[in-house]
Amino acid sequence: MHEFGIAEAVLETVEHRADGRRVRRARVRAGALLRIAPAALDQAFCLAAAGTVAEGATLDLVIEPARLICRGCGHSALCADPLMICGLCGGIDVDAEGGDSLVLESIQLDPDTTAEESHVPGHPRRDRGDPAGPD
Repeated sequence: MHEFGIAEAVLETVEHRADGRRVRRARVRAGALLRIAPAALDQAFCLAAAGTVAEGATLDLVIEPARLICRGCGHSALCADPLMICGLCGGIDVDAEGGDSLVLESIQLDPDTTAEESHVPGHPRRDRGDPAGPD
């Protein structure tokens, strides 16, 4: 389940952007070639975010299609679920362009909390002596 590693990377970026403020929602754009299972990523993010400023936040996942280009017939098409088979001739000699990115597009912060109010005691990164953490 590579989704847990992806969820941890997303969480790290979310926390950096949030700068100690509570997060309500995060929007991630992921390439189709990463083959992320949305339900698995959602569950992994919930587990990873426990005890952080993103605890309880909703993770919106947008799958970015890859462009498949058939070397046999030259057909080109965008595909959100690339099977690596040409949709026109059925050929398997295809190239993929794009579809391998992972981008945190946005986060929505809770407007009712300040950085001090949303600090979570026992946060694992703060416990490791993170110099960027609150005193």
